[in-house]
Order: sequence, then structure tokens, then C-alpha cells
Amino acid sequence: MAEPLKDLYNEMFIREFGEKVKGVHPSFSTELFVEEVIDEHWDERKLKERIRHISITLGKHLPSDYQEALNILYRLDKDCEGFRYLFFPDFVEVHGLNKKDWPLSLDALERFTSKSSSEFAVRAFILLDPVQMIEKMKNWTKHADEHVRRLASEGCRPRLPWGQSLPMFKSDPAPVLELLENLKNDSSLYVRKSVANNLNDIAKDHPKTVIETAKCWYESGEPNTIWIVRRGCRTLVRQGDPEVLSLFGYTDVLNDPNIITKAFIRNEPDSIYIGETNELHFGFQVHAEKTAKLRIEYAIDFVKANQKTSRKIFLLADRDFSDGERVERVRIHSWKDLTTRRHYMGIHRITLLVNGVEVAETHIKLNAEG
Repeated sequence: MAEPLKDLYNEMFIREFGEKVKGVHPSFSTELFVEEVIDEHWDERKLKERIRHISITLGKHLPSDYQEALNILYRLDKDCEGFRYLFFPDFVEVHGLNKKDWPLSLDALERFTSKSSSEFAVRAFILLDPVQMIEKMKNWTKHADEHVRRLASEGCRPRLPWGQSLPMFKSDPAPVLELLENLKNDSSLYVRKSVANNLNDIAKDHPKTVIETAKCWYESGEPNTIWIVRRGCRTLVRQGDPEVLSLFGYTDVLNDPNIITKAFIRNEPDSIYIGETNELHFGFQVHAEKTAKLRIEYAIDFVKANQKTSRKIFLLADRDFSDGERVERVRIHSWKDLTTRRHYMGIHRITLLVNGVEVAETHIKLNAEG
């Protein structure tokens, strides 16, 4: 089993970092820093709690003058790259939120984001002054460094995983969409992925707004923009939204159910234990004038601990099917627990979806591990 991510921050790493600080700031005490970081509560702290604890403790051991402290970190950051150094931008969030320090802090976030990422730290600034920050992030959209341009998009995502919520953008995404206009044809795949994820976030609260944006952007014909639109509308595609499916050329199965006939899905076996696998047998026949663009998926309504259900959709195929084509396939599905999903005993409903329309269903009984 892989070690927990939080264990990236261990005593050896903290000590090595302390020695780096001491190398540019001789009065820094590595021993005291390590002792205060690896305290009696260290083992019970989760990943983000460890990052925050390092940031707070580092502030106690660097000069109290904020600019002096940043200058020390600036002498280190070229040798402090990667995920483990997320406490650099977090240091800015912890110690630089005073309005008088914002010019220094925003410059620091811009600099540190290329070394790790400032996407989490910048959200505290957005919450304090979203209008000013959107204007600042518009400037970042024009930056030569792709990491800074990505920060402009990733930092304002309404539903950024692990990030603080931005309720103002959940309720009104217009400022975010205005910012994304500058990035909709970005040359960097790294940036385009972020823009698409931002659109996908917005679609969960404002599907119609994203659909209208997608139509407008799609008409540009720019390959980079079309790529963003397709990826940004993925949740709407999975939901079988008719407007989005039409935009991308999918066949209208909802209003013409005769396109799909002889559909089935079944389990072998139909009763298993948590941790085992089963075979999903599925099939259907296509009836179209020439071809039909179809997205084939199966959905499982997973039983949760409270016996309610939560749906997860799995892609099987996404392509053009010819008239008269008969499909019969088998997919192996694993019921092992994951870090992102635990399984619970009960009857799980499984459906076969074609362009978001349920065309067949089955059930499987999941039993507790023996």
C-alpha cells in the first residue's frame, strides 16, 4: 500500500529544508525549527494541516519583517521545487494577508507558483477582495510563464479540490468567465486543462451559462478552444444534456429511441464480495441512416454507508457506429476499495447508457468481505 501523501513531510525533509534556510540565513536554528515542527501533534496532522503548521512555524523563525522573510525564501526557491514546497505560497497566505502587504504577497504568489503552485493560497486573497483579484488575475492571463497563466484560471475555480470555497463565483461566475476569455485559445496544454476544469466546475452550478459559452467558443473553430470546450463540457455530456450532445454532433437518442434496439446488460456473477471483480456483459444494435455518433457508458448507483446511493459513470466507447452494427462486449469491473471510494454491502443498480439515455439495467448484490 502506498504511503499517505502527508508522509512526504517527515523529519528528514524538515531538517534538510532547515539546513537550506540556514545556508542563506545563518542565525536560523535548524534544531529549534525541527523540534517545533515535529511536535507531539505531528503524527495526527493531515496533509494540509502539516503544510499550514510548517508555514506558521517558519514565520516564527524568520525575521518578523515580512519583506525580509520573503527575501530569504527568494534566495532558496530555485532549489525548492515540487509539491512538497506548497508551504512557500502558504507562507504568503499565512503572513501576507494584511492589505498593506498585498503588493509583496501577490508578487510572491506569482513567483512561487512556478515552483509548486499558488492555486490554494491565492483563494484567501480572492475572498477578501474578489474585484481587485480578478483584475490582477486578468493581468496574469497575459504573463509569459504558463504557470502564472494557469494560476489565473486554477486559482479562481469555484470548486477547486482541496481549495477554499469561493461562494461568490458559485453564485455568479460572470467575472471568472470574463477572465477565461483571455485563456480560451492558450498555447499551453497545462493552461488549457485548467480552463476546461474551471468551465466544468461552473457547469455544475450554471449549466445553461456554460452551454451558451461553449456554443460561442466552439464557433471560433480554433483547435485549442474546441479542445477546451469538449473537456469543459464533460459533465454535461455525461448527463446527456441534449444541447451539448447536439453541439458535439452526437445522435439524438432521447427523441429517437429506435436508434438503439436489443440493448442488454447483465452481471456474471450477480452476487459477489467486496474486493472481488465481476464481468459486465452488454450489447445493443444500431439503426441509423448512415452512422450514429454514440457515447456508450455504464452507471453504477453505489450504495453508501447510509444506504442512500451515489452514481458514478464509466466510459465504454465514444465513436461513430454504422447502421446495423451489432455490439456485444464484456467489461471487468473491480469492487475493491479505493482511496476515493469505499464499497458497502447492498443491491447496486447498474445501467447501460447511450448518449446519456438509459437503455438497459441490471443489479448486483455486494456482500461484506468474508
